[in-house]
Amino acid sequence: MVHDLSPFLWRISGEFGIRWYGLSYLAGFIGGYLLIHWLCSRQRSGLAPALIGDLVTYIAIGTLVGGRLGYCVFYSPDLFLQFKPSFPYWGVLAVNEGGMASHGGMIGIVIACALFGIKNGISKLYLYDLIAISAPIGVFFGRIANFINGELVGRPADPSFPLAVKFPTDIYSWPGHDASKLAELSTVVEKLGVSRDQWLEWVDKFRVDAPAREQINSSLTRIVHSIQDGNSAVKEAIAPFLEARHPSQLYAAAGEGLLIFIVLMTLWSRPQKPGVIGATFVMVYAMVRIIDEQFRMPDAHIGYQLFNLTRGQWLSIGMFFIGVVLAFLWGRRETLPIPGWGRAASVKLHRRD
Repeated sequence: MVHDLSPFLWRISGEFGIRWYGLSYLAGFIGGYLLIHWLCSRQRSGLAPALIGDLVTYIAIGTLVGGRLGYCVFYSPDLFLQFKPSFPYWGVLAVNEGGMASHGGMIGIVIACALFGIKNGISKLYLYDLIAISAPIGVFFGRIANFINGELVGRPADPSFPLAVKFPTDIYSWPGHDASKLAELSTVVEKLGVSRDQWLEWVDKFRVDAPAREQINSSLTRIVHSIQDGNSAVKEAIAPFLEARHPSQLYAAAGEGLLIFIVLMTLWSRPQKPGVIGATFVMVYAMVRIIDEQFRMPDAHIGYQLFNLTRGQWLSIGMFFIGVVLAFLWGRRETLPIPGWGRAASVKLHRRD
């Protein structure tokens, strides 16, 4: 199957419009708000309904700021030194270059919860638990949006594999990492009105002629956009030149989203000490992410690292051990448990951690 989904729900003009990626964040925050509201009403454990909207606002800011800074720190530090004469001027603010990092987003959420808890006199551990159990909702929608965008693609799969997908967005990486394959697209660009001879001339001059590079990059964008707009001729022409891949984004949606949500909801159906749900999320997410990354291509500019693991896997290994320590420390605290959602209770949280 050749991936032909558009990243836009509604493309207004050029690259401006309503994107599925933005809607996924919105769906995650709305879903998180509704779940937190439901849990608080069942548990009656210290967070007034009137404060839930403020909490979600804190979390939204922490997610966005932490996620972007996390990508810059963990995956592309050079963005801190990139400045442009046009909007958004600074590489850190150019979210279309690299996007967000989930590990950074989690750090941002932890800081946001701590600040909110201090300001309102609410247990930070309880806030961590609430956010941990609602976070998989956002992860689920986010990974679905990654698939729609054709980003964070999977590793090569057997073409006969029933779930294998061919992503036209792969061709964006060819100029920098596999320029020899550009010539293969001569039959594809003919569907867009570019002659075979003209295309091969641009390919020959690609490394030494800036106008030729510009024409090639522009044509690659046209190819992808035409497929997203429903051009079946271009889609059929490019299929033989694309590599079949695992739909790793969908695996992540099922694992990092749905599976973790089920685990945490099952665990919190019974009373738990403050922090146990949050620590469990850290450990389980880390384990699932390590497995998911076995099907996902590493960032092209980073590649594989020690023991042939990806940067995301190494970050998750560190995250797992942090979760183990937190589970040990928070599980041993002498404090009243938080009621589970499966039974009515009126136990109140301590006002201080």
